[in-house]
Amino acid sequence: MYNSYTIIYLIPYRLRPICRLQRIQGHMMSSKAGSEVLFENVGNAGVITLNRPKALNALNLTMIRHIYPQLKKWDKDSETDLVIIKGAGEKAFCAGGDIRAVTEAGKAGDSLAQDFFREEYILNNTIGTYQKPYVALIDGITMGGGVGLSVHGRFRVATEKTLFAMPETGIGLFPDVGGGYFLPRRQGKLGLFLALTGFRLKGRDVQRIGLATHFVQSDKIASLEKDLVDLKSPSNSDVAQLLDSYQEQSSLDAEKPFVLQEQTEAIDRLFSAGSVEEIMENLKKDGSAFALKQTETLSKMSPTSLKLTFRQIQEGARMSLQEVLVMEYRLSQACMCITDRFFPSLLAVLIDKDQSPKWKPSTLSEVSEQAIEECFSSLGERDLKL
Repeated sequence: MYNSYTIIYLIPYRLRPICRLQRIQGHMMSSKAGSEVLFENVGNAGVITLNRPKALNALNLTMIRHIYPQLKKWDKDSETDLVIIKGAGEKAFCAGGDIRAVTEAGKAGDSLAQDFFREEYILNNTIGTYQKPYVALIDGITMGGGVGLSVHGRFRVATEKTLFAMPETGIGLFPDVGGGYFLPRRQGKLGLFLALTGFRLKGRDVQRIGLATHFVQSDKIASLEKDLVDLKSPSNSDVAQLLDSYQEQSSLDAEKPFVLQEQTEAIDRLFSAGSVEEIMENLKKDGSAFALKQTETLSKMSPTSLKLTFRQIQEGARMSLQEVLVMEYRLSQACMCITDRFFPSLLAVLIDKDQSPKWKPSTLSEVSEQAIEECFSSLGERDLKL
Protein backbone atom coordinates (compact mmCIF):
# COMPACT_ATOMS: atom_id res chain seq x y z
CA MET A 1 0.00 0.00 0.00
CA TYR A 2 3.03 2.27 0.11
CA ASN A 3 4.87 3.94 -2.72
CA SER A 4 7.42 6.73 -3.00
CA TYR A 5 4.74 9.30 -2.16
CA THR A 6 4.02 7.88 1.27
CA ILE A 7 7.21 8.73 3.16
CA ILE A 8 9.99 10.89 1.80
CA TYR A 9 13.54 9.71 2.44
CA LEU A 10 16.77 11.26 1.28
CA ILE A 11 19.50 9.71 3.41
CA PRO A 12 21.39 6.61 2.17
CA TYR A 13 20.87 3.79 4.65
CA ARG A 14 24.18 1.97 4.53
CA LEU A 15 26.53 4.76 5.53
CA ARG A 16 28.78 4.56 8.56
CA PRO A 17 27.05 6.05 11.63
CA ILE A 18 29.05 9.28 11.82
CA CYS A 19 28.67 9.97 8.11
CA ARG A 20 24.98 9.17 8.31
CA LEU A 21 24.46 11.60 11.17
CA GLN A 22 26.35 14.32 9.31
CA ARG A 23 24.12 13.80 6.30
CA ILE A 24 21.01 13.93 8.46
CA GLN A 25 22.09 17.16 10.11
CA GLY A 26 22.97 18.69 6.78
CA HIS A 27 19.59 17.76 5.35
CA MET A 28 17.46 18.73 8.32
CA MET A 29 19.25 22.05 8.90
CA SER A 30 20.07 22.93 5.32
CA SER A 31 21.52 26.35 4.54
CA LYS A 32 19.18 26.41 1.56
CA ALA A 33 16.25 27.28 3.82
CA GLY A 34 15.45 30.35 1.77
CA SER A 35 14.70 28.21 -1.27
CA GLU A 36 12.94 25.30 0.49
CA VAL A 37 10.10 27.49 1.69
CA LEU A 38 9.19 30.84 0.15
CA PHE A 39 7.38 33.78 1.73
CA GLU A 40 5.71 36.59 -0.17
CA ASN A 41 3.41 39.46 0.61
CA VAL A 42 0.92 39.65 -2.22
CA GLY A 43 -1.80 42.22 -1.89
CA ASN A 44 -3.14 41.86 1.63
CA ALA A 45 -2.04 38.24 1.95
CA GLY A 46 1.02 36.47 3.24
CA VAL A 47 1.75 33.53 0.93
CA ILE A 48 3.79 30.48 1.98
CA THR A 49 5.06 28.16 -0.76
CA LEU A 50 6.56 24.81 0.22
CA ASN A 51 9.29 24.67 -2.38
CA ARG A 52 10.70 21.17 -2.59
CA PRO A 53 8.73 19.77 -5.54
CA LYS A 54 11.26 17.01 -6.30
CA ALA A 55 10.80 15.79 -2.71
CA LEU A 56 7.02 16.26 -2.96
CA ASN A 57 7.42 19.28 -0.66
CA ALA A 58 8.31 17.08 2.32
CA LEU A 59 8.61 19.05 5.53
CA ASN A 60 11.96 19.27 7.30
CA LEU A 61 13.11 21.04 10.44
CA THR A 62 14.60 23.96 8.55
CA MET A 63 11.25 24.69 6.92
CA ILE A 64 9.44 24.46 10.26
CA ARG A 65 11.90 26.90 11.81
CA HIS A 66 11.15 29.44 9.09
CA ILE A 67 7.38 29.01 8.84
CA TYR A 68 6.73 29.40 12.57
CA PRO A 69 8.29 32.86 13.08
CA GLN A 70 6.83 34.08 9.78
CA LEU A 71 3.32 33.15 10.91
CA LYS A 72 3.94 34.98 14.19
CA LYS A 73 5.18 38.04 12.29
CA TRP A 74 2.19 38.12 9.95
CA ASP A 75 -0.20 37.66 12.87
CA LYS A 76 1.03 41.01 14.27
CA ASP A 77 1.32 42.77 10.92
CA SER A 78 -1.58 45.15 10.39
CA GLU A 79 -1.11 45.02 6.60
CA THR A 80 -1.39 41.22 6.38
CA ASP A 81 -5.03 40.16 6.51
CA LEU A 82 -4.84 36.46 5.68
CA VAL A 83 -2.34 33.68 5.08
CA ILE A 84 -2.27 31.25 2.16
CA ILE A 85 -0.13 28.11 2.14
CA LYS A 86 0.48 25.99 -0.96
CA GLY A 87 2.95 23.55 -2.47
CA ALA A 88 5.23 24.05 -5.47
CA GLY A 89 4.93 21.75 -8.47
CA GLU A 90 2.00 19.76 -9.77
CA LYS A 91 2.11 16.64 -7.61
CA ALA A 92 1.96 17.53 -3.95
CA PHE A 93 0.95 20.02 -1.32
CA CYS A 94 3.17 18.18 1.17
CA ALA A 95 3.67 14.42 1.17
CA GLY A 96 4.76 14.30 4.82
CA GLY A 97 7.74 14.88 7.04
CA ASP A 98 11.20 13.54 6.36
CA ILE A 99 10.59 10.63 8.71
CA ARG A 100 13.57 8.70 7.37
CA ALA A 101 15.92 11.47 8.45
CA VAL A 102 14.21 11.87 11.82
CA THR A 103 14.29 8.18 12.69
CA GLU A 104 17.91 7.88 11.59
CA ALA A 105 18.69 10.77 13.93
CA GLY A 106 16.87 8.96 16.71
CA LYS A 107 18.86 5.81 16.08
CA ALA A 108 22.09 7.81 16.22
CA GLY A 109 21.04 9.47 19.48
CA ASP A 110 20.88 12.95 17.98
CA SER A 111 18.54 15.61 19.40
CA LEU A 112 17.02 16.25 15.98
CA ALA A 113 14.59 13.45 16.76
CA GLN A 114 13.31 15.47 19.72
CA ASP A 115 13.51 18.86 18.06
CA PHE A 116 11.63 17.93 14.90
CA PHE A 117 8.53 16.60 16.64
CA ARG A 118 8.50 19.32 19.29
CA GLU A 119 8.78 22.17 16.82
CA GLU A 120 6.42 20.57 14.31
CA TYR A 121 3.70 20.18 16.95
CA ILE A 122 4.20 23.76 18.16
CA LEU A 123 3.69 24.85 14.55
CA ASN A 124 0.55 22.68 14.28
CA ASN A 125 -0.84 24.36 17.39
CA THR A 126 0.00 27.82 16.02
CA ILE A 127 -1.98 27.02 12.88
CA GLY A 128 -4.86 25.64 14.96
CA THR A 129 -5.08 28.82 17.04
CA TYR A 130 -4.28 31.34 14.30
CA GLN A 131 -6.43 34.47 14.54
CA LYS A 132 -6.31 35.57 10.91
CA PRO A 133 -7.88 33.59 8.05
CA TYR A 134 -5.55 30.70 7.11
CA VAL A 135 -6.16 29.04 3.75
CA ALA A 136 -4.40 25.80 2.78
CA LEU A 137 -4.56 24.94 -0.91
CA ILE A 138 -4.10 21.16 -0.73
CA ASP A 139 -3.91 20.64 -4.48
CA GLY A 140 -2.08 17.31 -4.58
CA ILE A 141 -0.67 14.69 -2.22
CA THR A 142 -1.34 15.62 1.41
CA MET A 143 -0.09 13.12 3.96
CA GLY A 144 1.37 13.09 7.47
CA GLY A 145 3.15 16.38 8.11
CA GLY A 146 1.29 17.95 5.19
CA VAL A 147 -1.98 17.21 6.96
CA GLY A 148 -0.59 18.96 10.04
CA LEU A 149 0.12 22.08 7.98
CA SER A 150 -3.43 22.21 6.66
CA VAL A 151 -6.12 20.41 8.64
CA HIS A 152 -5.88 22.64 11.74
CA GLY A 153 -6.29 25.82 9.71
CA ARG A 154 -9.68 27.44 9.28
CA PHE A 155 -9.91 26.80 5.52
CA ARG A 156 -8.67 23.76 3.58
CA VAL A 157 -9.30 23.64 -0.16
CA ALA A 158 -9.14 20.22 -1.82
CA THR A 159 -9.09 19.56 -5.56
CA GLU A 160 -9.47 16.45 -7.73
CA LYS A 161 -5.69 16.02 -7.34
CA THR A 162 -5.82 15.81 -3.55
CA LEU A 163 -4.70 12.49 -2.08
CA PHE A 164 -5.10 12.27 1.69
CA ALA A 165 -3.76 9.56 3.96
CA MET A 166 -2.25 8.98 7.37
CA PRO A 167 -0.18 5.84 6.61
CA GLU A 168 1.96 5.78 9.75
CA THR A 169 0.92 2.39 11.19
CA GLY A 170 2.65 0.80 8.21
CA ILE A 171 6.08 2.10 9.23
CA GLY A 172 5.86 1.65 12.98
CA LEU A 173 4.56 5.11 13.82
CA PHE A 174 1.11 6.54 14.64
CA PRO A 175 -1.01 9.23 12.91
CA ASP A 176 0.45 12.26 14.64
CA VAL A 177 0.40 16.04 13.91
CA GLY A 178 -2.88 16.18 15.84
CA GLY A 179 -4.37 13.02 14.32
CA GLY A 180 -5.64 12.15 17.77
CA TYR A 181 -7.76 15.31 17.60
CA PHE A 182 -9.16 15.49 14.06
CA LEU A 183 -9.58 11.78 13.29
CA PRO A 184 -11.94 10.78 16.15
CA ARG A 185 -14.10 13.78 15.23
CA ARG A 186 -15.04 12.25 11.88
CA GLN A 187 -18.46 10.61 11.60
CA GLY A 188 -18.88 7.28 13.34
CA LYS A 189 -15.77 5.09 13.29
CA LEU A 190 -14.43 6.51 10.04
CA GLY A 191 -11.52 8.29 11.74
CA LEU A 192 -10.42 5.16 13.57
CA PHE A 193 -10.65 3.23 10.31
CA LEU A 194 -8.46 5.78 8.51
CA ALA A 195 -5.99 5.84 11.40
CA LEU A 196 -5.50 2.08 11.60
CA THR A 197 -5.60 1.17 7.90
CA GLY A 198 -3.99 4.23 6.29
CA PHE A 199 -6.84 4.20 3.73
CA ARG A 200 -6.41 6.84 1.02
CA LEU A 201 -9.08 9.40 0.22
CA LYS A 202 -9.06 11.34 -3.02
CA GLY A 203 -10.49 14.58 -4.33
CA ARG A 204 -13.99 15.53 -3.31
CA ASP A 205 -14.13 12.75 -0.71
CA VAL A 206 -11.61 14.66 1.42
CA GLN A 207 -14.10 17.50 1.65
CA ARG A 208 -17.07 15.21 2.13
CA ILE A 209 -15.73 13.93 5.44
CA GLY A 210 -14.69 17.39 6.64
CA LEU A 211 -10.91 17.12 6.34
CA ALA A 212 -11.19 19.84 3.72
CA THR A 213 -13.69 22.67 4.08
CA HIS A 214 -14.11 23.22 0.34
CA PHE A 215 -13.67 21.50 -3.03
CA VAL A 216 -12.46 23.57 -5.97
CA GLN A 217 -11.32 22.22 -9.32
CA SER A 218 -7.56 22.36 -9.80
CA ASP A 219 -7.75 24.56 -12.89
CA LYS A 220 -9.52 27.23 -10.82
CA ILE A 221 -6.95 27.38 -8.00
CA ALA A 222 -4.78 30.07 -9.60
CA SER A 223 -7.82 32.29 -10.10
CA LEU A 224 -8.97 31.59 -6.54
CA GLU A 225 -5.59 32.56 -5.14
CA LYS A 226 -5.66 35.84 -7.08
CA ASP A 227 -9.12 36.67 -5.73
CA LEU A 228 -8.03 35.79 -2.20
CA VAL A 229 -5.03 38.11 -2.21
CA ASP A 230 -7.21 40.90 -3.65
CA LEU A 231 -9.62 40.80 -0.71
CA LYS A 232 -9.48 43.97 1.38
CA SER A 233 -9.36 43.39 5.15
CA PRO A 234 -11.34 40.14 4.85
CA SER A 235 -13.14 38.53 7.75
CA ASN A 236 -13.44 34.77 8.00
CA SER A 237 -16.96 35.08 6.57
CA ASP A 238 -15.62 37.04 3.58
CA VAL A 239 -13.10 34.30 2.83
CA ALA A 240 -15.74 31.61 3.31
CA GLN A 241 -18.07 33.40 0.91
CA LEU A 242 -15.39 33.55 -1.79
CA LEU A 243 -14.51 29.88 -1.31
CA ASP A 244 -18.20 28.94 -1.41
CA SER A 245 -18.58 30.73 -4.74
CA TYR A 246 -15.67 28.79 -6.24
CA GLN A 247 -17.00 25.53 -4.88
CA GLU A 248 -20.35 26.23 -6.57
CA GLN A 249 -18.48 26.58 -9.88
CA SER A 250 -16.75 23.22 -9.40
CA SER A 251 -19.05 20.41 -10.46
CA LEU A 252 -16.38 17.79 -11.18
CA ASP A 253 -17.21 14.44 -9.50
CA ALA A 254 -20.25 15.99 -7.78
CA GLU A 255 -22.43 13.05 -8.82
CA LYS A 256 -19.85 10.47 -7.82
CA PRO A 257 -20.75 8.77 -4.51
CA PHE A 258 -18.41 8.82 -1.52
CA VAL A 259 -15.88 6.03 -2.00
CA LEU A 260 -16.83 4.38 1.33
CA GLN A 261 -20.56 5.06 1.11
CA GLU A 262 -21.50 1.40 0.84
CA GLN A 263 -19.08 0.43 3.63
CA THR A 264 -19.97 3.13 6.17
CA GLU A 265 -22.36 0.93 8.13
CA ALA A 266 -19.86 -1.93 8.11
CA ILE A 267 -17.03 0.34 9.31
CA ASP A 268 -19.13 1.61 12.22
CA ARG A 269 -20.12 -1.93 13.18
CA LEU A 270 -16.81 -3.70 12.68
CA PHE A 271 -14.61 -1.01 14.23
CA SER A 272 -16.83 -0.52 17.27
CA ALA A 273 -14.75 -2.54 19.69
CA GLY A 274 -12.76 -2.27 22.89
CA SER A 275 -9.43 -3.28 21.38
CA VAL A 276 -7.61 -3.91 18.11
CA GLU A 277 -7.91 -7.65 18.79
CA GLU A 278 -11.70 -7.31 18.93
CA ILE A 279 -11.68 -5.40 15.65
CA MET A 280 -9.66 -8.18 14.03
CA GLU A 281 -12.08 -10.73 15.43
CA ASN A 282 -15.05 -8.76 14.09
CA LEU A 283 -13.48 -8.58 10.64
CA LYS A 284 -12.71 -12.29 10.52
CA LYS A 285 -16.18 -13.24 11.69
CA ASP A 286 -17.85 -10.93 9.17
CA GLY A 287 -16.16 -12.63 6.23
CA SER A 288 -17.26 -10.11 3.59
CA ALA A 289 -14.85 -9.08 0.84
CA PHE A 290 -14.47 -5.66 2.49
CA ALA A 291 -13.77 -7.18 5.92
CA LEU A 292 -11.25 -9.64 4.52
CA LYS A 293 -9.46 -6.81 2.74
CA GLN A 294 -9.16 -4.86 6.00
CA THR A 295 -7.93 -7.97 7.82
CA GLU A 296 -5.21 -8.35 5.21
CA THR A 297 -4.27 -4.66 5.46
CA LEU A 298 -4.11 -4.62 9.26
CA SER A 299 -2.09 -7.81 9.36
CA LYS A 300 0.73 -5.98 7.57
CA MET A 301 0.83 -3.10 10.04
CA SER A 302 3.01 -2.81 13.12
CA PRO A 303 1.12 -4.49 15.99
CA THR A 304 2.54 -1.96 18.44
CA SER A 305 1.53 0.94 16.22
CA LEU A 306 -2.00 -0.41 15.90
CA LYS A 307 -2.39 -0.57 19.67
CA LEU A 308 -0.82 2.86 20.20
CA THR A 309 -3.09 4.34 17.54
CA PHE A 310 -6.24 2.72 18.91
CA ARG A 311 -5.64 4.24 22.32
CA GLN A 312 -4.51 7.57 20.82
CA ILE A 313 -7.85 7.89 18.99
CA GLN A 314 -9.82 6.87 22.09
CA GLU A 315 -8.01 9.36 24.33
CA GLY A 316 -7.97 12.14 21.75
CA ALA A 317 -11.75 12.14 21.36
CA ARG A 318 -11.98 13.68 24.84
CA MET A 319 -9.05 16.10 24.53
CA SER A 320 -8.37 19.59 23.22
CA LEU A 321 -5.91 19.98 20.35
CA GLN A 322 -3.26 21.15 22.82
CA GLU A 323 -3.75 18.11 25.06
CA VAL A 324 -3.55 15.83 22.03
CA LEU A 325 -0.28 17.35 20.86
CA VAL A 326 1.25 16.91 24.33
CA MET A 327 0.14 13.27 24.25
CA GLU A 328 1.49 12.74 20.75
CA TYR A 329 4.85 14.24 21.64
CA ARG A 330 5.14 11.62 24.39
CA LEU A 331 4.30 8.92 21.86
CA SER A 332 6.81 10.27 19.35
CA GLN A 333 9.61 10.10 21.88
CA ALA A 334 8.60 6.61 22.96
CA CYS A 335 8.70 5.51 19.34
CA MET A 336 12.16 7.00 18.86
CA CYS A 337 13.41 4.88 21.77
CA ILE A 338 12.15 1.58 20.38
CA THR A 339 14.33 1.12 17.33
CA ASP A 340 13.18 -2.46 16.66
CA ARG A 341 9.87 -1.02 15.52
CA PHE A 342 11.39 1.41 13.04
CA PHE A 343 14.47 0.26 11.32
CA PRO A 344 13.36 -3.16 10.11
CA SER A 345 10.23 -1.49 8.71
CA LEU A 346 12.08 1.42 7.13
CA LEU A 347 14.51 -0.99 5.50
CA ALA A 348 11.71 -3.18 4.15
CA VAL A 349 9.25 -0.47 3.12
CA LEU A 350 11.53 2.33 1.98
CA ILE A 351 14.84 0.82 0.97
CA ASP A 352 14.44 -2.78 -0.17
CA LYS A 353 10.77 -2.11 -0.98
CA ASP A 354 9.87 -5.75 -0.30
CA GLN A 355 6.87 -4.53 1.75
CA SER A 356 7.60 -7.18 4.39
CA PRO A 357 8.79 -5.47 7.57
CA LYS A 358 9.71 -7.75 10.44
CA TRP A 359 7.85 -6.27 13.39
CA LYS A 360 9.03 -6.75 16.97
CA PRO A 361 6.75 -7.75 18.65
CA SER A 362 5.28 -9.52 15.63
CA THR A 363 1.74 -10.14 16.93
CA LEU A 364 -0.91 -8.14 18.77
CA SER A 365 -0.93 -10.62 21.64
CA GLU A 366 2.77 -10.00 22.27
CA VAL A 367 2.26 -6.25 22.74
CA SER A 368 1.65 -5.83 26.44
CA GLU A 369 -0.70 -3.26 27.91
CA GLN A 370 2.15 -2.15 30.17
CA ALA A 371 4.32 -1.34 27.14
CA ILE A 372 1.52 0.76 25.66
CA GLU A 373 0.85 2.48 28.98
CA GLU A 374 4.50 3.48 29.28
CA CYS A 375 4.38 5.20 25.88
CA PHE A 376 1.67 7.55 27.20
CA SER A 377 3.57 8.41 30.39
CA SER A 378 4.60 11.97 31.22
CA LEU A 379 8.08 13.04 30.19
CA GLY A 380 8.29 15.43 33.13
CA GLU A 381 10.49 18.39 32.26
CA ARG A 382 10.76 17.12 28.68
CA ASP A 383 7.01 17.27 28.04
CA LEU A 384 5.84 19.48 25.19
CA LYS A 385 5.06 23.03 26.32
CA LEU A 386 2.45 24.96 24.34
